[in-house]
Amino acid sequence: KILPDGCVDLIFNLGEECLTDNGNFIMHHERRYLVGIMTSVKKVTMSKKTKLLGIRFKPGAFPFFFSFGSLHEIKDATIEFEGKFSPDFPDGKQNVFACLDKFLVNRLSKPRYNLLPVVADVQDHIGQIDLKRLAQDHCMTIRQLERLFKQQIGITPKEFSNFVLYQHAHSVLEKNTCNRSLVDIAFECGYYDHSHLTNEFKRYTGSWPSMV
Repeated sequence: KILPDGCVDLIFNLGEECLTDNGNFIMHHERRYLVGIMTSVKKVTMSKKTKLLGIRFKPGAFPFFFSFGSLHEIKDATIEFEGKFSPDFPDGKQNVFACLDKFLVNRLSKPRYNLLPVVADVQDHIGQIDLKRLAQDHCMTIRQLERLFKQQIGITPKEFSNFVLYQHAHSVLEKNTCNRSLVDIAFECGYYDHSHLTNEFKRYTGSWPSMV
């Protein structure tokens, strides 16, 4: 069971094939895959001989290493990644991390538009920031902001803000050792009511807040 984390992943299958995307996609042996940002939980089925190696790119970081039309096109999806955009591992799979480090360092370059400060701003405000203000603070129009978020992260700034708010609420629930009510936590985290919080948890995790 894989929960959304707001990131884009590059996955290498160094072992036997496995099923992902709730059984709808096969990751074959010695192939590379790009996993778009997730907006709901996924189930992955692996055997004991499945060996996955993954690189997790923070929101907005993928364009520092790769050019891609729009990550919105692969939202909630997995696609095979061309071999020329990933390293060839040595025989015996030795020193794979050193290969990845060298490969990524050589590809590192600053994109034309750097969304990392915008992402950090949303996270600092725990997702509770007006989009008009966010755009103004970073010298953009709302339209530009939405286009860049869909291109470099895979979802709109509003969707990303909602996800950051959910992550905060999830963290608060995990630390809820005093058995505070769901209503109190919902209001503290900026939700309209406990039903709003419950629905967001169900959407992202497939389970109820009480199961955290």
